[in-house]
Amino acid sequence: MPKFIIERDIPGTGDLTPEQLKGISQTSCGVLNKMGPDIQWVESFVTGDKVYCVYIATNENLILEHAKQGGFPANRISKVVNTISPVTAE
Repeated sequence: MPKFIIERDIPGTGDLTPEQLKGISQTSCGVLNKMGPDIQWVESFVTGDKVYCVYIATNENLILEHAKQGGFPANRISKVVNTISPVTAE
């Protein structure tokens, strides 16, 4: 399945408490469980005013539907076309 990076503009997200982040994660997982195996959350990176999420999904529409059902923004969705790392340089 394709991998996607989702950029979510959420002002003040870097100031959320661990309990608030847990609640958001639980909401996301609840929606994903209802949506089935065609969409998976891999991980997210929280910054000051944005969250960058890595998802695996059969298509971008599933990501948009997850955002809608969960009440999350999905300001930018980018399909990953390749990956590189320090190993790539060898």
